[in-house]
Amino acid sequence: MILAHESGFTLAHLTDVSQRFHMNLGIQRLKEEVSLWPGITVHPHRFAAEEYRFGHAEVGHVHLWGDVDIPFPRSVQDFLLAHNLAEQHRWVPDSGWTTFRIRDAEEAEHAIWLMRLSYLRYCLRSWADPASFLAMEGKRLHLHTELLAALTRFIPAGMDMAEDRKSLV
Repeated sequence: MILAHESGFTLAHLTDVSQRFHMNLGIQRLKEEVSLWPGITVHPHRFAAEEYRFGHAEVGHVHLWGDVDIPFPRSVQDFLLAHNLAEQHRWVPDSGWTTFRIRDAEEAEHAIWLMRLSYLRYCLRSWADPASFLAMEGKRLHLHTELLAALTRFIPAGMDMAEDRKSLV
């Protein structure tokens, strides 16, 4: 039997391996969940990532090292940043793009929540009853009234849902 110190591995090496394992579990959990959502397709993305799309719109992408990059409208991004729910994207900080880092399976649940928030705004454009869908998802995701108000803007105009919109915010 070779002991860790005899093999050249240190506690730091073992900790790093453990962290990568847990991060990979988190990334796998996100992939399994998000790829099941209606209308979602998975595609290769540049910079060692997988991209999740709803139709032609990118819901977000996940890099192999655990960074989850998600585009949001500015009002949603501002809320997420103000409440420390995501970080500004490092390369395009003023674009609406956010970043969240998955380090373990528990953090993957928050990344899934963020991806669902992005997915939700695209669904509202094509859902038969978008106001009801937003109300249902708002409760399921425990969305703050400010986020609900920002998302109601994605309910297509001309749909006779003025009362439903009022009840969401």
